[in-house]
Amino acid sequence: MNTDAFFAKIRSYADLSAKAERAWSSFLRPRQYGKDEPFIRAGDVPTTCAFVVEGLLCQHYVGHGGDLIIKYFFPENRIAASVSATLLGEPSLFTISAIENSSVLEYDFAAFKALVRQFPDIAEFYIRYMERHWIIEKEPGEIAFRHDDAMQRYVDFIRKEPELHRRLKQHHIAAWLGITPESLSRLRKTIAITRPDRR
Repeated sequence: MNTDAFFAKIRSYADLSAKAERAWSSFLRPRQYGKDEPFIRAGDVPTTCAFVVEGLLCQHYVGHGGDLIIKYFFPENRIAASVSATLLGEPSLFTISAIENSSVLEYDFAAFKALVRQFPDIAEFYIRYMERHWIIEKEPGEIAFRHDDAMQRYVDFIRKEPELHRRLKQHHIAAWLGITPESLSRLRKTIAITRPDRR
């Protein structure tokens, strides 16, 4: 089991001692998910997190009208989890499933929290990770989603995630934007007309 990419990602937040890395490695488990296979199902109480080694997962739910709504994408080098439900030990409101055939490293969240209490360097990673993704990134994203129109959100997405934009199917992007695939087609045509040099 190759954990190099995983620990390189962890060290982008905080340095880890060799002892902490060995302790964490002891309960990392490789797993494969086929396209459309769920990692977490809505209604289940999640207990694990998954680092995406290869592939692409997304967090989604079904809206009031029966439409698919995508909340978040997890490409390579991101950690997929239903964080609030895992922390609270409550049923997840979302499903996380594979958009592509995916390879992940899974770890039990309770075992990880035990390491947080045991190793100050893992605790530092945990604090920095939560600060970055649940405060620094999350709040501006939520504000933009409420106040920016679909065109602005789409343009921002292309700018911030160009590789991910190329990989996604049109209906996945539409589900993330909260619009129909037909509306997304119109947005794409508008962008092509106004920015012909960037097709």
